[in-house]
Amino acid sequence: MPKVTAQGKTFECEAGANLRQVLRENGVDLYNGQAKWINCRGIGSCGTCAVMVEGSVTEPNWRDKTRRNLPPHSFTKNRRLACQTQVQGDVRVTKFDGMWGQGDRIVWTPEG
Repeated sequence: MPKVTAQGKTFECEAGANLRQVLRENGVDLYNGQAKWINCRGIGSCGTCAVMVEGSVTEPNWRDKTRRNLPPHSFTKNRRLACQTQVQGDVRVTKFDGMWGQGDRIVWTPEG
């Protein structure tokens, strides 16, 4: 089973599991500020679950690519939408600042 490490926690999930669901089920604070209440609930339209992912995940789908091409995101940043990403193997997740996670300052790392 793949291992996910985020916000100082490590947990296992099934291969193919949705990253957003796995993070939320394991108590990881995925959203910044008002995004905790104002988000698309995983359909890929808001972009507030953007994170940096290191490890084995699916390739970005069209929703992920489209949303990250729109402001305030920048497709040149190494981010993924957790709601549109499936875990394939061990991954490490980092969250950045900004309501959409689009900033440059780290909010939390895999270690905490």
